[in-house]
Amino acid sequence: MAIDILFLLAGMALILGGANFMTDGAAALARKFGMSDFLVGLTVVSMMTSAPELVVSVTSALNASTEMAVGNIVGSNIFNILVIVGVAALIKPIVVEKGVLLNEIPLVVLSSVVLLVMGSAPWLDGAPAMVLSRVDGLILLLFFIVFMRYTFASAKRVEPGTDPAEARGAVRKELPLWRAVVYVLGGLAGLVFGGDWFVDGASGIAKSVGWSEGLIGLTILAAGTSLPELATSVVAAVKGNPGICVGNVIGSNIFNIFFVLGLTSTIKPLDFGTIGLPDLLVLAGASLLFWVVGSFFGRARTINRLEGALMLLLYAAYTWWLIASLPA
Repeated sequence: MAIDILFLLAGMALILGGANFMTDGAAALARKFGMSDFLVGLTVVSMMTSAPELVVSVTSALNASTEMAVGNIVGSNIFNILVIVGVAALIKPIVVEKGVLLNEIPLVVLSSVVLLVMGSAPWLDGAPAMVLSRVDGLILLLFFIVFMRYTFASAKRVEPGTDPAEARGAVRKELPLWRAVVYVLGGLAGLVFGGDWFVDGASGIAKSVGWSEGLIGLTILAAGTSLPELATSVVAAVKGNPGICVGNVIGSNIFNIFFVLGLTSTIKPLDFGTIGLPDLLVLAGASLLFWVVGSFFGRARTINRLEGALMLLLYAAYTWWLIASLPA
């Protein structure tokens, strides 16, 4: 088991390092092609911070650990909402823009509900098992294309001088073209090798302690692959910009379901295994809670510290339930 833990930690180090380098390089390349910081944040950065989920899920599916691939995404999205938003709100209450409440957060709810409906096939049409088929994968990818079309259309409506990054006085990390390319390729190599090691280590640990691969995906993999989003959000909150985490969580959760699960299930149909309807209901409930706490409770359009603490308690309760449900 010691070697499995070593593989897990080494893989995570490579994944986080690779994601960091790839994010910096991709953002620098995007700016060289004339993309605004606003558009870079909505697309490149949110996708790059979700790169660990993409690599781990695809690698898991190719290694015949399909329930680990599904568990990674479901668990990561639950972690993103309940832990990342919860921690950021504890550091400093998050003021959510009206447009985000009306447009972006409902897309997070929609992505969770779509996955819930696809996973409910055994109850809706008598399917033999919970499986994301290639048809389901293609539908998710179509949703992703629509989301990207909406994102680019929204970015074009931003007036010059209103870039959020510029308004915060953010320092852009400019890189020479050759270095940006090296960062992207080096980061990609780190993600590929790190993802392979991470999945091998997690699978070995699961077998050693008697946990299912689905449970490992919902907990260890989910928390591990969400570290880039958590680090970004905590730093933003400490610097007095906690609202940045909202965009990070929104982009990551939509990307995880529509693109990562869409691509992975198109490559290979995904059997949910031990990932059940309760897990999908928790994800849908967490997504709905994300929208509700910013809309109706406390000060208008603000996620306060009490609500952040509630989110963290709910995540702790869900994790306790997962572990308590293990067979004796």
